[in-house]
Amino acid sequence: MAHPTYEWRPPERGWREQDLSDLPEDGNRYEIIDGSLHVTPPAGPEHHELADEIRMALRQAAPAGWRVIREIGVRVPGGNLISDLTALRPSAPRQRMWAEPVDIALVLEVESTGSRRHDRFTKPALYAEAGIPHYWRVERGNFGPEIYRYRLDEGEHYELLGTLGPDDPVDVDEPWPMKLDPSAWPR
Repeated sequence: MAHPTYEWRPPERGWREQDLSDLPEDGNRYEIIDGSLHVTPPAGPEHHELADEIRMALRQAAPAGWRVIREIGVRVPGGNLISDLTALRPSAPRQRMWAEPVDIALVLEVESTGSRRHDRFTKPALYAEAGIPHYWRVERGNFGPEIYRYRLDEGEHYELLGTLGPDDPVDVDEPWPMKLDPSAWPR
């Protein structure tokens, strides 16, 4: 029987942000939700390729000073999440691993088998509670990617703005005005 190369010992209290730096850099995504550690296995190449295509589309349309970062940490109430893509405002400090919600205009999650429920239920609720104005969830459908676009309502919930299908070039206004064409992205 194979033994892990990392000796795992949970903290004697709930998990905290500083505990994440003690975990191995093994490709897994380590996140904290209400003091519990959540581990997601590494995503596949198709996941990363799609995230890169969307990041490029966002960056090409971004106004001066805006940044679109892949897999940066996001501080949320009671935890730390890592989004697939994060659009940071021009005023956001650089050189930080964990972004504050006030500095974020959009978080985007590309669903994979190991993250589906997390991306549909847990993360949007925490991003909304943190006050992040826009959330996009991307599904890799049989005919290409579909983007579900959400906007924070007056409370702490996201309302669906619309869905972009795999062959629907569309103009969107969040987090800035742009045309998105999912037909150009990997299927």
